[in-house]
Amino acid sequence: MRIDGYRFGQVTIDGRKYTSDVIVFSDKIVSWWRQAGHVVAVADIKEIAAARPEVLIIGTGAYGAVRVLPEVENLLSSEGIKLIALPTREACEKYNRLRDKHRVVAALHLTC
Repeated sequence: MRIDGYRFGQVTIDGRKYTSDVIVFSDKIVSWWRQAGHVVAVADIKEIAAARPEVLIIGTGAYGAVRVLPEVENLLSSEGIKLIALPTREACEKYNRLRDKHRVVAALHLTC
């Protein structure tokens, strides 16, 4: 999967446009719903952790409004999964740079 572009409220992946938050796995794209909108909790990344990527990139929104809870950082660290949290535009760029070198998953918040 390649992220072709991002703008507020929309991401294009392999030529297809998405207008709601997504998780980008190597073989699929799924909707990403968090229990508490602008907070990433452990329950919000269960499917990602189960996939055992080397790297999880979280796109924290256009303005970086999404906050990753310390429990998420602790879980990922204990599982040997590197966490990178960046504003979504930067997260998309980072994903594209790493996707051919590592097992990487991107969880992207598309708005604020």
